[in-house]
Amino acid sequence: MQDNVFVTVVASIQYHALADKATDAFYKLSNTRSQIQAYVFDVIRASVPKLNLDDVFEQKNQIAKAVEDELEKAISAYGYEIVQTLIVDIEPDEHVKRAMNEINAAARLRAAANEKAEAEKIVQIKRAEGDAEAKYLAGLGVARQRQAIIDGLRDSVLGFSVNVPGTTAKDALDMVLITQYFDTMKEIGASSKSSAVFIPHGPGAVSDIAGQIRQGLLQGSAVEQQNLL
Repeated sequence: MQDNVFVTVVASIQYHALADKATDAFYKLSNTRSQIQAYVFDVIRASVPKLNLDDVFEQKNQIAKAVEDELEKAISAYGYEIVQTLIVDIEPDEHVKRAMNEINAAARLRAAANEKAEAEKIVQIKRAEGDAEAKYLAGLGVARQRQAIIDGLRDSVLGFSVNVPGTTAKDALDMVLITQYFDTMKEIGASSKSSAVFIPHGPGAVSDIAGQIRQGLLQGSAVEQQNLL
């Protein structure tokens, strides 16, 4: 063979004597089996060495057809007809078979590794998409929560200004902020592990608390705008 590989080729030949040439079939060949075998060997030795090992397996039918055509021309003169020619088996050398198996196993392992890597990549992509979607929805929730708080404060300020004559929007906002502040302190006292919370108290404490709350809101708004930029 072209790639210096030794193979054993097993061929099966089906033939029969022609009725109208029975005399030729009986007298012209003393050993029909050995003569047919010789022709088969000759055709195979002429065809197979021109091919590589892989081509031998792929062109098995072509080799069988070449054997059949050559036998048909040679044997018909002796009163025989070739019914069918089959290449039953192609057996490479044992070392070659082992190497072929190792190549096949390596290819399958490589394919399995690629599939595993592809699956892991898909899992990571889906996980990242899920995290991004969760963060996006969480951001929407926070934005809606802040909008609801702003809307509630605005409605409270407007309602207070209308129902209490002589008050300004600032007075109403201070009242709402202080109410929210003490509600928050109440929740801290109920849920915190600390047993006491100290807050400033005095004639100007209410105004100081409102001012601190307003300042905190302004600072938080400025920080948020910087983050957006």
